[in-house]
Amino acid sequence: MTDIECVVDAKAQLGESTYWDPKGQRLWWIDIYAKAIHCFDPETRRTETYFAPEKLGCIALRERGGLVLSMASGFYFFDPATGKFDPIVDPEADLPDNRFNDGKTDRQGRFWSGSMFEAPGKPVVKNASLYRLDTDLSAHRIVGGFGCSNGLAWSPDSRTLYYTDSHGPVVWAWDFDPATGAVENQRAFFDLSGMGGVVDGSTVDAEGCYWATVPFKGKVLRYDPAGKLMRTIELPTDLPTCCEFGGQDLDVLYVTTAIYNRTPEQLKGQTNPGGLFALDVGVKGLPLVPFKG
Repeated sequence: MTDIECVVDAKAQLGESTYWDPKGQRLWWIDIYAKAIHCFDPETRRTETYFAPEKLGCIALRERGGLVLSMASGFYFFDPATGKFDPIVDPEADLPDNRFNDGKTDRQGRFWSGSMFEAPGKPVVKNASLYRLDTDLSAHRIVGGFGCSNGLAWSPDSRTLYYTDSHGPVVWAWDFDPATGAVENQRAFFDLSGMGGVVDGSTVDAEGCYWATVPFKGKVLRYDPAGKLMRTIELPTDLPTCCEFGGQDLDVLYVTTAIYNRTPEQLKGQTNPGGLFALDVGVKGLPLVPFKG
């Protein structure tokens, strides 16, 4: 049985983008709809919160200090000490119905974030893409034609990139060139159509297995490198959104969840919806690399 603890009863509208800081021994994460950046200290159980000017997509540490992040309007730097957001580039300035979403750094220190279509009342247009921000601060469109970018992760040897469009049940894999950041040979990694599920935020552990959050199903799934389901963990709330390993030994799986504008009646029977959870899953993760730009 997996030990599951709610460490922050945040009641997040849309918790996302878990990023462990090994030097500071803290977990950074965000609430997209609250425009909030959280920094959780597991030792003191205290959380510092910073507010952004628009909806957030994802965050990562920057080697030079502070954070690199994506917001609705592209890539930014953020300095927690001053509260200042400095724009880098907006690759989709011509797409006002899109905003940036899931992403993280690769093992070479480049920052990635994918976009999504978000225009309530309008039919979904699959014009979202996955972008790579290089250390020279140039942005490059890698793949496109998606509705909602999610599930980004890399194999331990950086030879495989995982990614999904949360408007469908398939998680895809590409061959990845760690030297250039280029991808090729897209293929299906696994398919959740059997459970009617989609994948949100994800990570890879030290054994090369892929951990996926499955929103509205209340599940965290572990797949081996061949795409075989190894483990299913049931959470006490139904909308897990992102996961990453943290802790001094990278042996704690942190999972964000969401309330997602639902009513108390809709959330009845759930425990700590929108909370940040810590899971003892018996395996270790891999350290994330700060952005080197």
